[in-house]
Amino acid sequence: MQAQALAFAPADANELIRRAVALIFDVDGTLAETEELHRRAFNHAFAHHGLGWQWDRALYKDLLRVTGGKERMRAYHARLGGAAPLSDGDIAELHRIKTAHYAGLVESGCCPLRPGVIELLAAAQARGQRLAIATTTSHGNIDALLSQALGPGWAAGFDAIVAGDDVRHKKPAPDVYLETLARLKLGGADCVAIEDSANGLIAASRAGIPVLISRSMFFADDDFSAARCVLDNLSELAANPKMEKQPHAQ
Repeated sequence: MQAQALAFAPADANELIRRAVALIFDVDGTLAETEELHRRAFNHAFAHHGLGWQWDRALYKDLLRVTGGKERMRAYHARLGGAAPLSDGDIAELHRIKTAHYAGLVESGCCPLRPGVIELLAAAQARGQRLAIATTTSHGNIDALLSQALGPGWAAGFDAIVAGDDVRHKKPAPDVYLETLARLKLGGADCVAIEDSANGLIAASRAGIPVLISRSMFFADDDFSAARCVLDNLSELAANPKMEKQPHAQ
């Protein structure tokens, strides 16, 4: 019991972060609580298309077990049984409308980064650590969020940015993390993945990367027993500000 308690302590999270050569961030739910905006954007696309679909929060939470927006829509459509067929073109158009509406919501400034994120990014850069993104969402969604939160030149601060469309299989498959490691030219043990969901935890673990969980609104009750550390949010890392330049940074 004591070992389990220690695994969830902020002090252990600070040590885990300090020793990493690179920090690899998930996006949705981890950098910002974006999932509610995604849900609203999906419903906008459905109404625009005249489908009559409406995803409330409980349903959307269940559907989030399916990673990827297009995959999520196909899975929901399959649940409906006798619903009119939707072609790949229909799905792509729905996703295009949804993505455009999501970007508009983000640009309105209603979705700030979660507590502790900006501070961790700045501290990691000051220590000489490398930063990367490994996410199921699209490059357009990443740019919409981080251009608003960090400014138009945000991408220059990251050594690798890998999105769902860059790989064959999305989380919980390890593909997005394996591709990120390949671009960084690092082994999994040299990095820490910062995630908010069980699917993300499984994906990073399968790539051999230790995982720090920052609990989010939709995934707070997931099973995180395989994570190295679990925090309510990344501001808990500020509890130990004396984090000297870590020995492996390049």
